[in-house]
Amino acid sequence: MTAIGSAKKPSASTLGSVSPRRKLTDRAVQGLVYLSFVLAMIPLVSVLWLVITKGMARFDGDFFSKSMNGVAGRDEGGGAYHAILGTLEQVAITTAIAVPIAVLTAIYLVEYGRGKRLAKAISFCVDVMTGIPSIVAGLFILALWLLTFGFSYSGFAGSLALAILMMPTVVRATEEMLKLVPNDLREASFALGVPRWRTICFVVLPTALTGIITGVMLAVARVMGETAPLLLTIFVTKSINENPFEGPQGALPTFIWDQAADPNSTAIDRAWTGALTLILLIMLLNLAARLIAWLRRPARR
Repeated sequence: MTAIGSAKKPSASTLGSVSPRRKLTDRAVQGLVYLSFVLAMIPLVSVLWLVITKGMARFDGDFFSKSMNGVAGRDEGGGAYHAILGTLEQVAITTAIAVPIAVLTAIYLVEYGRGKRLAKAISFCVDVMTGIPSIVAGLFILALWLLTFGFSYSGFAGSLALAILMMPTVVRATEEMLKLVPNDLREASFALGVPRWRTICFVVLPTALTGIITGVMLAVARVMGETAPLLLTIFVTKSINENPFEGPQGALPTFIWDQAADPNSTAIDRAWTGALTLILLIMLLNLAARLIAWLRRPARR
């Protein structure tokens, strides 16, 4: 009996042995993964290195406290205060417009519209909007808001164009996060007699809040670097305009475009510093999103 039992039970050495061919294949695949990672990092590191080295030439106090009003392209000095202020205001208005609409749309698609024709039509429109080029969004606002309704160039017009680009990203991110919420939570809430809208507000949304915030931050980072729609809607100005609802307003993407088109080296330096500032702002937003996600993770609640 002892001999039969020991024959049926495989030894540890048999289970642990791996053929040389499998070891070689494993090492080759592992090497390809590392090589792919290095190849993917080369463009990113090169861009960051180039922007940092060239952008530090004008990374000083004047750049963040002065505008380009009265400063020619060949002149030294000047700054991007008007552009930074415009970008922050335009992105804030864009977020205020796009996020509520996108989140409510995602709630309808996941919680109310499953299998309905209207939900399928909305989902199709969101897919189409995801692929819209940014210049088309700018042309749409130019034709509707400026030419048809007669409004003038303004930061708000730029925010409307950016909201068109931001909404589909937030809808898809929120939709995926809501789908990840276990149905058991919904059913437990319904079993206690809680209405659907209260279940969504106090059970579903808080559970998915971390992912929703991350999706919103990624969408904000995406629209913050758009240039084409802003050129058509906010125009280009070198003066400080604190009112986003009236008159042309600066923005960092248009500032970089304007300075990079100037052949003078001083203007080129300002363009590189503007690019570095834009990257830092986007990086800060991503870090804020990760911090919020870390603070709101279920283990801390």
